[in-house]
Amino acid sequence: MPKENWHDLLAQSPITTSAPCRIDMGGTLDISTFYFPLRHLNPVTFNLAVALRTKVCLKPFEPGWVKVSSRGFEDAAFVIDEVPFRHPLGLVFAVAAYFRADGVHIEIDSASPVRSALGGSSVAAVALITAFTRLRERLGVERFSRKDTALLAQSLEQSVAGIPCGLQDMLAAAFGGVYVWQWTGRPGRTFYTKQKVVKAKSYKHLERSLLLAYCGAPHESVDINGRWVRQFLAGKFRSKWVEIVRMTHNFVDSLRDGDYVKAGQAMNREVDLRCEMTPEVLDDIGRQLVTKARKEGCGARFTGAGGGGCIWALGRPEHIENLKLSWQSIVKGKPEACLLDTTIDPYGVL
Repeated sequence: MPKENWHDLLAQSPITTSAPCRIDMGGTLDISTFYFPLRHLNPVTFNLAVALRTKVCLKPFEPGWVKVSSRGFEDAAFVIDEVPFRHPLGLVFAVAAYFRADGVHIEIDSASPVRSALGGSSVAAVALITAFTRLRERLGVERFSRKDTALLAQSLEQSVAGIPCGLQDMLAAAFGGVYVWQWTGRPGRTFYTKQKVVKAKSYKHLERSLLLAYCGAPHESVDINGRWVRQFLAGKFRSKWVEIVRMTHNFVDSLRDGDYVKAGQAMNREVDLRCEMTPEVLDDIGRQLVTKARKEGCGARFTGAGGGGCIWALGRPEHIENLKLSWQSIVKGKPEACLLDTTIDPYGVL
């Protein structure tokens, strides 16, 4: 694509896309380090897309340059051949470099808190790739499928992160809804399959059984995920990961059956297993939220790799109603902490 087309096409009209964040269960199993040796156990990851959408807008900028503006970060602009990947916005710049997108101002606005462990950077990458492919449609280039968009986002994130990265955040952003992803690890084929866990007509009922809180502190998932990877490679805690696979299956089966009590028990056991490996996966306010959820008969789990960010809970609607009052009291004492919307997003990237 000629360089001048990006600027000229955007000067005619900007491009806007958006994609949802997610809450999850069984994360880390979507990393190949884990699912290849554990494939005999049929490892799965559960994702529920929430209507906290990250919006991306492409506007014209000075030819030869790319600029990124994102809430919570300082604006950054670089010559396209010098965009940094070791940067807080490195993944965004990596996407721009892939598309050779100079003359573009990328504006990102997320409804979720910055670094809240809801998959924000991956969501932004999915929305941004979609924006660029829609822009190329104006020149007659076929748009990427949702699957290809998610796979490209994961490949780019992994290339700049320098460590193995999972795929769950990208898939949830691309497809939305409530899915379980099975990590097959089959050579020469797509290494995952997706299955719907809850039908759209049941979303409203499920929403009444969910609660989501931001702890007020940003997460550091690279540190915790990196420790899990290093431990696993060294042969440590393998039995715990086997049980994590089992608990994730128990959770999904119970959720399908509408048994939120059993699903919550599986969540709680999975959290205990991870805390045994990495106690810092829950910060102080996270421990308070989890403890209160258990007292109310609910399950509670950190999102993503934890270490700050968000905690989500699942329980019977009457238990969640009681828990909501308790959680409101807890987050009130922490600056920036708050309860977040748990409306399920059925659409994925738009």
